[in-house]
Amino acid sequence: MTASARVELRSAREDDVELIYSLIVALAEYERAPDAVVGTPEALRAWLFGDAPAAETVIAEVDGAAAGFALFHQTFSTWECQPGIWLEDLFVLPEYRRHGVGGKLLSHVAKVTLERGHTRMAWAALNWNELALDFYRKLGADELTEWKMLRLSGPTLATVAAQA
Repeated sequence: MTASARVELRSAREDDVELIYSLIVALAEYERAPDAVVGTPEALRAWLFGDAPAAETVIAEVDGAAAGFALFHQTFSTWECQPGIWLEDLFVLPEYRRHGVGGKLLSHVAKVTLERGHTRMAWAALNWNELALDFYRKLGADELTEWKMLRLSGPTLATVAAQA
């Protein structure tokens, strides 16, 4: 990446689904979980561009080439009685890191959060990903060490749902 390269952001379009999916796969590989991607481009298309979109994506490009993406969706805080944004994924391809791409993506999602009148933006980072954690700390992000992430999925989700 040259010093004169410009980072441009744009909202994802339906014809970006294969690109977004490839970036999701690259993220999973980076996060040491390549087999964790079980979704399909078709499912991604339906949930990003179907009748009831569940999330939004912004693509970062450098000199016209895809450099990374951010995928986010609305949340709700019962304590604040206000909506917010959950940043599900922010990923920059290795060759574009440390050139402002991640910062532009994060700033964009923060701006969307405020423009919509939301009060906060949140995300999770892997505890071993010091590169990302250092980046977030330098921005002034609060680490919520008193919270643990929890999840129900697959057969466990079905078992708990069957108890309803």
